[in-house]
Amino acid sequence: MSVHTLSLDRHAPRKGTLRRIVARDSVARRVDWILLLAALALSVLGSVLAWSATRNRTEINGGDEQFFLTRQLINLAVGIALAVGVMWLGHQRLRAAVPLFFAFSMAAMLLVFTPLGTTINGQRAWLSVGGYTLQPGEFAKVAVILGMALILAAQVDAGDRGYPGSRAVLQALALAGAPLAVVVIDDLGMAMVISMIVLGILLASGAAIGWSIGLILAGVGAAVLVWALGLLDDYQIDRFAAFADPSRDPAGVGYNTNQARIAIGSGGLDGKGLFQGTQTTGQFVPEQHTDFIFTVAGEELGFIGAGGIIALIGVVLWRALRIARGAPDLYSTIIAAGIVSWFAFQCFENIGMALGIMPVAGVPLPFLSYGGTAMFAVWIAIGLLQSVRMKRPLSA
Repeated sequence: MSVHTLSLDRHAPRKGTLRRIVARDSVARRVDWILLLAALALSVLGSVLAWSATRNRTEINGGDEQFFLTRQLINLAVGIALAVGVMWLGHQRLRAAVPLFFAFSMAAMLLVFTPLGTTINGQRAWLSVGGYTLQPGEFAKVAVILGMALILAAQVDAGDRGYPGSRAVLQALALAGAPLAVVVIDDLGMAMVISMIVLGILLASGAAIGWSIGLILAGVGAAVLVWALGLLDDYQIDRFAAFADPSRDPAGVGYNTNQARIAIGSGGLDGKGLFQGTQTTGQFVPEQHTDFIFTVAGEELGFIGAGGIIALIGVVLWRALRIARGAPDLYSTIIAAGIVSWFAFQCFENIGMALGIMPVAGVPLPFLSYGGTAMFAVWIAIGLLQSVRMKRPLSA
């Protein structure tokens, strides 16, 4: 055998591996890299913005300027690992585990009313375990999406009918109503997000439009009833009052929104520069590394940087919508549509409350706000989207 032949044989395995990687049906070709890179860019940028907002706050960082940066990057790494795990298992293979995951999420939400529960910013929505805090409601969003998809798609995917029947819709609404009943009084922001997820899922499932209209009317009626019965806490009433009249009590209930708009407005076109924001450095905006992370971007990165963040969020939503449109079955379509509804409304609410066009509801900005549970949940959602995309027909 010649030296030339030996050289060809030595490189043959490498060429075979390369062919498998670039093959049309390979994982690398099926992954939506645009979605993945947009979500990763938002997460990394959010970690840096959280760092900027907390580096000089010794009362919460314990004297370590990089504490929140390090923690959030660890949260991101865990989130990406969860996404990879979901992609590897596949949303269809996880279908049998949906009831168990939903039961786990509900149990965790109920635990907040035990001594393990912790109240933060007036909301008893957290668990304190071993020095770490978790917000079970974030996992409930994923559980509601998967649970409703399982119920609504059962008859359709079995070929019994082309759309979910009334019985399936009622069962799905009852399932979603369980976590809503837990959070509706104490965590209004979470209740709003779950409600929008439910509405988006009903619209995407092909259920009769009357169900969506009825849900909207029921939501309005429930809001009026809660207000009339005085079931809202004082801090929740104050938030709505500040939204209706931002000039009301600027040193009290209107402080958050006023300072948020000052921070964003002071950034101008190109911002004051990273770590150079006077509102951020002076700690004038409360909860700036969590609920009001967008104000850091507005002040330090300016209109261009804040607009870039909104553009990246738009890319995530665009790719998720494409995945929903190309999904191979109703179960997959509902999962993708539920995630779109979740991301779209929560981003609109968070950025809107920072701009003063939405009431302060205490919801994080997906991918950007500091927080482990929120980061884990959104990356699980990214894993589900990628799983749906990888199951689409090769011609799609």
